[in-house]
Amino acid sequence: MVEFKHVTVPEGEKIEIDQQAGKIVVPDNPIIPYIRGDGIGPEVTAAARQIIDAAVAKVYGGRRSISWMEVYAGEVAREVYGEGLSDEDLQSMDAEKVRGIYLPKETLEAIKHFVVAIKGPLTTPVAGGFRSLNVGLRQMLDLYANVRPIFYIKGVPSPVRHPEKMNMVLFRENTEDVYAGIEWPRGSEEARKLIHYLQEEFGVKIREDSGIGIKPISEFGTKRLVRKAILYALEKGRKSVTLVHKGNIMKYTEGAFRDWGYELTREEFGDVIITEAELWEKYNGEVPDGKIVIKDRIADNMLQQLLTRPNEYDVLALPNLNGDYLSDAAAAQVGGLGIAPGGNIGDFIAVFEPIHGTAPKYTGQNKVNPTAEILSGCMMLEYLGWDEASTAIKNAIEKTIAQKVVTYDLARQLGGIDPVSTSEYAAAIIKNL
Repeated sequence: MVEFKHVTVPEGEKIEIDQQAGKIVVPDNPIIPYIRGDGIGPEVTAAARQIIDAAVAKVYGGRRSISWMEVYAGEVAREVYGEGLSDEDLQSMDAEKVRGIYLPKETLEAIKHFVVAIKGPLTTPVAGGFRSLNVGLRQMLDLYANVRPIFYIKGVPSPVRHPEKMNMVLFRENTEDVYAGIEWPRGSEEARKLIHYLQEEFGVKIREDSGIGIKPISEFGTKRLVRKAILYALEKGRKSVTLVHKGNIMKYTEGAFRDWGYELTREEFGDVIITEAELWEKYNGEVPDGKIVIKDRIADNMLQQLLTRPNEYDVLALPNLNGDYLSDAAAAQVGGLGIAPGGNIGDFIAVFEPIHGTAPKYTGQNKVNPTAEILSGCMMLEYLGWDEASTAIKNAIEKTIAQKVVTYDLARQLGGIDPVSTSEYAAAIIKNL
C-alpha cells in the first residue's frame, strides 16, 4: 500500500484499472477519497456521505460499503500543508508553491492511486496569482470530460412550463479552449510582444491596449471527448449525440471541433452511428434500434433549443466555454445549480462534484441545499457500477421533495412551507430510502 504523510488510509480495497478491458474493477469495499470543500462544502459533503452510506447498506444488505478517506484541498489543505503561514507569507510566495499548499501533490497522488473521488466546492484563494483550484485539479489529473446530467426532479420549482422535457447529459471538454489559461494582461511585456509579432508576421492589427488570450482546441482533445460522449450514449441507450460549437465564426477551433467530431464517428463508430441527414433520408426520422444519431448545432441556437425543444436532445458534446454556458442554462430550467451534479472524468480516474460554488455567506449555518452534492454522489455510484443504490437515492429525494421537506431555497419558491436544515433534509432522505 502506498504511504502518505498527512492522509490516513482506512481499511478497504483499492479500485483497480483493467487497461486491456478499458474499465475499472471495483471491490465491494472500495477506498474512496473525499475533499470536504470550502464554505458550505463540509455541510453538503457530510450530508451526501451519510445518504450514500445509508443507501449502500440498505440496497446491498451490508455486502458492500465505502471506506471514506479524507484528502485535502482548499482552506483545509492550507491548515494541514501550510501551517503557520500568514496571508502576507503566501502573497510573497511563488504561485506554484502556493498552489502546492492549496492543492497538494499528496492529494493528487491519492486520487490517482485510488482512482475515484468526490469533493465539495472549493474557493480559489486570492493569494498566489493562480487560477481556479477546480480547473487545476482537472488539468493535473487529465480529467478531460466534465459530465453534467440535467434532469427534472418532480416537485422542484422551475421557471419553465415543462421542465420534465429536459433530460440530457452534457460532455464538456475540460482542459482546452480559453480555460487553458493562456492569457496576458493589457500592457504586459508578453501582450506587447505578441501584438507586435502578429502585426509583423501576419499583418494582424490588434489595439495596443488589449489583453491577449489564446484559445487552443486540438484534434486529440476533441476526439477523446466526443468518443467518451458516444460510448456513454451507447451504454445508456441514448438516441443522439449533438456537437455544439460556434464554428460559423471560429472556423479553425470550434469549427474544427465539429469536423473532428464527425470524423471520429466515421472512423470508430460507423456501424452504429447515422447522421441527421441519413436519419431523414433513409429512416423517415425514426432512429433504428442499435443506432444513435450524430448532429451538430451552433451554440447560440442551441441555447434557444434548450428552451423551445429540449426533448429533441440527448447527449451534448461541447468545447469548454460552450459547455460552461449551456450546462448552467440547462440547469436553471430544472431548478438551478443547487440540484445540479457533475463529474470530471478521464480515461479511468474520476472526481465528482456539484456545479455550484462555496456560498461563503451561508458557511456553518446548516441551511443550504445539499442535493447537488448528493446527486454527484449518485453519479459516483453509477460510475462504480452500483446503479441500484443511485436509483434508491434519487427516488428518496423525489419522495422527500413531494412531502414538502425542503431547504430554504426551495421553500421560498414553493411558498407557505417552513424550510428544514441541511441535516434534517438529509435525515428525511435516509428515512425515505
